[in-house]
Amino acid sequence: MHAIVLNTGTELLLGDVQDAHLAFIARQIFPLGLRIEERRTVSDGVAIRETLAEIFPRAEILFVTGGLGPTTDDITREAAAELLGLKLIRDPEVMSAILERFATRGIQFTARVERQAFVPAGAEVLPNRSGTAPGLYLRANLNPHFRSPHLFLLPGPPRELQPIFERSVMPILHSIVPPSNSLECRIYRITGIGESLVEEAIGERISAISGVELGYCSRPGDVDVRIIGKSNMLEQADKIIRATLGDSIYSMSEATLEEVIVELLTKRRETLSLAESCTGGLLANRITNVPGASRVLLGGYVVYSNQAKMDALDVDLKLIERYGAVSEPVGRALAEGARMRARSTYALSTTGIAGPGGGSSEKPVGTVYVALASPENEIIAKKLFFPSDRETFKELAAQAAFDLLRKKLMSRSSQ
Repeated sequence: MHAIVLNTGTELLLGDVQDAHLAFIARQIFPLGLRIEERRTVSDGVAIRETLAEIFPRAEILFVTGGLGPTTDDITREAAAELLGLKLIRDPEVMSAILERFATRGIQFTARVERQAFVPAGAEVLPNRSGTAPGLYLRANLNPHFRSPHLFLLPGPPRELQPIFERSVMPILHSIVPPSNSLECRIYRITGIGESLVEEAIGERISAISGVELGYCSRPGDVDVRIIGKSNMLEQADKIIRATLGDSIYSMSEATLEEVIVELLTKRRETLSLAESCTGGLLANRITNVPGASRVLLGGYVVYSNQAKMDALDVDLKLIERYGAVSEPVGRALAEGARMRARSTYALSTTGIAGPGGGSSEKPVGTVYVALASPENEIIAKKLFFPSDRETFKELAAQAAFDLLRKKLMSRSSQ
């Protein structure tokens, strides 16, 4: 069935608000064998009615987000009702729920709010427990004189839309979507290999498997390989991907690299500390975004200046003078200094040149050293080169450092 998402709201087109609905809706409906064929975003006002009129003839399921509030620019329900030739009727149950919500929260009721209690004749109300504007479902061809898709009108705020979708929309979809041979989607998260190299390694062989759809999504330091198809066909692709990309695959879920690290360290009851120069605390930020990080992260040291490196982590001035702050010996000293100071099982360090200035012919902008100190008194250091803007450089350096630790943990687990 041809499914479309229509997002409404001038704030989306101005860039003030990011769309959070497409990914959520797409994931929810995929197990039914449904996929979003198209996503549109339009401003508030007459554009909503014009776009609905244009989409209706070719959509079988249409999800419309936003425009159900009390203000004058919220006209989604009015536009849909007008287009379908349906009267708006005041629903007493919706009105009662609105009044109760205002009363329990001590909010003053205004006449404008009452607009949200009017629903198109024949529409099914989808209760909203997180707000005042309910969702609405209008079945396909509700007006027999006008072709229309199964139409879901949903509130704009994700905290309101998502519970309505899970609680009310999904049961309706189960009843209207015909049984089909639903497809499976598998995602392999890869790090340390660029997108073009991943494609070169597996692309032709996977594409040759009938019924398997192959796709990629690239981020700094990461590539997602996505395969979609029937389970038996995906098994063939899975063998190729695993055999070819091996330990570059760090996850087959939505887990980030830092989530994988926290999980591995937690299982091993081991700890981590961080010494960051060029990444400026990014490693610590990413680790502490993971629930449960407090069980593994003992401390982080942002040692941007040479003096801070010496004062906080006892890096020898002679090392800095002889090799420079951006060097393998200093990277090693930073990692070991953090491990000793925090008394952690492992420590990661980063030191590099983010640019745009500060580089040389010997150490150009983009040069970075990442190092890992471990309990065997072994320090692993790697020199890498990421010529890019400062923010991307930091992300790439952080990803490289985390992957260094992940591979160490995996190798120790296999021993």
